[in-house]
Amino acid sequence: MPGPMQDVRVVELGVWVAGPAGGGILADWGADVVKIEPPGSGDPARSFAKILGGDLPFNPPFEMDNRSKRSIALDLSSEEGRALALELIDGADVFLSNIRSSALERLGLGPEALMQRNPRLIYASLTGYGLDGPDSDKPAYDIAAFWARSGIAWALTPRDADPPFQRGGMGDHGAGLSTAAAISAALYEREKSGKGQLVSTSLLRQGIYTISFDLAVTCRLGVSMQPGHRANMGNPTVNNYVAGDGKRFWIVGLEAERHWPPLTEAVGHPEWQTDERFSTPGARAQNATELIGQLDAIFATRPLAEWAGIFDGLEDFFWAPVQSVEEVVSDPQVRAAGGLIEVPDGDSTTTLPNTPVDFGRTRCEPRWMAPDLGQHSEEVLRELGRDEAQIDALRQRGVVD
Repeated sequence: MPGPMQDVRVVELGVWVAGPAGGGILADWGADVVKIEPPGSGDPARSFAKILGGDLPFNPPFEMDNRSKRSIALDLSSEEGRALALELIDGADVFLSNIRSSALERLGLGPEALMQRNPRLIYASLTGYGLDGPDSDKPAYDIAAFWARSGIAWALTPRDADPPFQRGGMGDHGAGLSTAAAISAALYEREKSGKGQLVSTSLLRQGIYTISFDLAVTCRLGVSMQPGHRANMGNPTVNNYVAGDGKRFWIVGLEAERHWPPLTEAVGHPEWQTDERFSTPGARAQNATELIGQLDAIFATRPLAEWAGIFDGLEDFFWAPVQSVEEVVSDPQVRAAGGLIEVPDGDSTTTLPNTPVDFGRTRCEPRWMAPDLGQHSEEVLRELGRDEAQIDALRQRGVVD
């Protein structure tokens, strides 16, 4: 199915995850995304197969962010290669890159130069730390800019403990989604004005927005919200617990008065509703350690499957299991919600995570798996008007692969 971005032409010069994630979302939405890669090695994310351990037959992280794209292997260090890139971008609606700004300027691919050539171009820049300021050209992966510098790692670190490690691409994928949203808004505005524009985001900005609940409190009140610890949570109805079979679950009783009665019913202690130790939110906060200890002992008496039946039978009891990734993949609700999708792969399909947006009328779906390096070089060059002899000559000179 074509998707809402059908007929939108995107040229992506992206590496690793963040930039390709933005391009991958647009490709899922139906855009024609032409991915420029260096001959020989290609996007360094192609090395994930080895980074994950050994010579794996597949590269799932790369496949996730690069499906439905076309790859052209183009040597941008050569004048001919840069000229071909400029020709591609001249005919594009969007140029998307997460290469550092100084490197793009050296290649003649900065926003001013490209938008002067193509005034309708949406130039999308995704950087580590933004386009201005003393660290604007500082290298960063999401672990640095999104996770560490934004405050997220600190906010998730219990006192006297080591910071947790983020999972692969956590900040990259959020920033990619923000980039796709910015591009969509700029394309909409272009329909009215006829003019392109520069849109930008950064891993740092994505991290700041992710933790904006905490940062807003600090900005307004001048204090920081300390990392929580389950043993003394002020509201024990918002906490995680362990069932008798060792499976963990999270109770989400954010409205203390509303969600406290069903919790007491679930654990067989409705008298706690009038117990002076626990009858009010303030009392529960003051006696949180004692209350959580009693809840721990009770929850340890049954396996999670039994507790699930009890929880689901109570109105206003909100909860969720803490699932492993294997459990997520087999969760029927994940399938029903469209969280996994079948990507055409030769005569069959391959299951991969879906991007997080659906469209009711202009429905879309992935069209093919991630391309081999330079798989579409000849096809793209033919669209630029090059014939077979010219393409062969470019290959012999190492301009394309």
